[in-house]
Amino acid sequence: MKKTVLLMAALVLGSMAFAQTEEKAQAIDQYGNTVDVKKLEASSRDGILVFESKNKDYKFWLDSRVQVDFGAYFGQQSWADPIGNGASLRRARFAVKAQITPNWYGEVDMELANGSFELKDAIVRYNGLKNFQFSVGSQKPDFSLSRNTSSRYLEFMERPMVVNAFAPSRHLGIFAKYANKYVFASGSILFQEIEGQETRDYVESNNKDYGMDEGLSYVGKIVVRPLNEADYGIHIGGAIMYDQPKTSDEMGVYAGTRFSCRNATNISRKKYIDTDDIKNTDHNLIATVELAGHVDGLRLESAWMSDWTYMDPEKVVIDRPYHFQGWYVEGGYLLLGGKQSYDSDGAKFNRVRTGRKWGDMELALKYEFLDMNDYEGRAADQAIYGGSAELYGAALNFYFSKNVKIALNYQYVNNDRYANGKGKLYVGLDADGNPTKDFTKVTAADGKAGVNYHMLLARFQVAF
Repeated sequence: MKKTVLLMAALVLGSMAFAQTEEKAQAIDQYGNTVDVKKLEASSRDGILVFESKNKDYKFWLDSRVQVDFGAYFGQQSWADPIGNGASLRRARFAVKAQITPNWYGEVDMELANGSFELKDAIVRYNGLKNFQFSVGSQKPDFSLSRNTSSRYLEFMERPMVVNAFAPSRHLGIFAKYANKYVFASGSILFQEIEGQETRDYVESNNKDYGMDEGLSYVGKIVVRPLNEADYGIHIGGAIMYDQPKTSDEMGVYAGTRFSCRNATNISRKKYIDTDDIKNTDHNLIATVELAGHVDGLRLESAWMSDWTYMDPEKVVIDRPYHFQGWYVEGGYLLLGGKQSYDSDGAKFNRVRTGRKWGDMELALKYEFLDMNDYEGRAADQAIYGGSAELYGAALNFYFSKNVKIALNYQYVNNDRYANGKGKLYVGLDADGNPTKDFTKVTAADGKAGVNYHMLLARFQVAF
């Protein structure tokens, strides 16, 4: 018996020693350096592949998604330009993320949709201070609730027009934020946009040929959450951006501004709303106010955004800045007992919690409006006719497990007579009954002009 006890004790002590040795094991890497070796445990966490050390001080995971979209457009006036139906790989994303130490995080996120490469997120982040994060690299600044909500968790397939027109997307920059249960605050300094090779060519050419600075933007946001529980909450936010022209814009219009967007669809490439180049811009001020909330299966979201474009006083004499604005309101409800989720650390909506083992269904409605016209009280050579549009939409979303989503969208859009895609698209009939792209020649007998149409859209999405 005594020998048995001694043998078991020796085995236990030997196993502990082996485990300690294994935890502290070392090896030689491909460069001849002595490196520490740490065993990782692999697991699938709601379909996401994760590798994590036993003491949880290191975690590495893959984050990918595929979105396949289909679109059909109909009902536009007989004189309007045809709108092509089609299909698209809206997103084919591959991301590698790692919590290198408890205090340091890194991420690379790539877009491969439709055979084109774009860099999305490329982040170095320090999160060693409680409630704070500090990042450098390419990421979205905290400005818009809709922009910062992942495309996986949007209620509609595309973000509202005003968000696509005004809200900044990914930029190279410096980012800081503070978040607790009831308050979120952030600040960002932005350099050029990080997209594809074309954008990078603009930056390098403007630097090489003209010695131009890249242009800076400053963004600040604050959100208060008087209620913030798992099953209900209120989000009240505001943000402002001071935006200088960037060298990542098209060459030849540096120190210019241009706002354009599609009618909340990506398959049709027509941009009815387009201010064209507003040259000799000094800076832009863009502001937003947003109100959102959720209760059990109900989610509501709204925002107003506005831009003031200030001209360079040494080049343009103008009595006031140009002003453009828009807003949206949307809401959705999970029909089978599911509950909505909110991400406090990011001040944005998160993945729904389904009401059935197999998934859930969600019904959503929205209204949005965007106005890119500024001509009242202005001289003819200073007026801007970028167009305006309103849109009504309904969505039916099917959530299968936690990783698969099928979205069906119906939308009706009403563009005004100035929405001619900077003079490229028909907007009505002239006095002789011929289609015209010149809004000054439209003489519709019923007083209506501008392209109106319906769209049916579908998306098949998997995240893994």
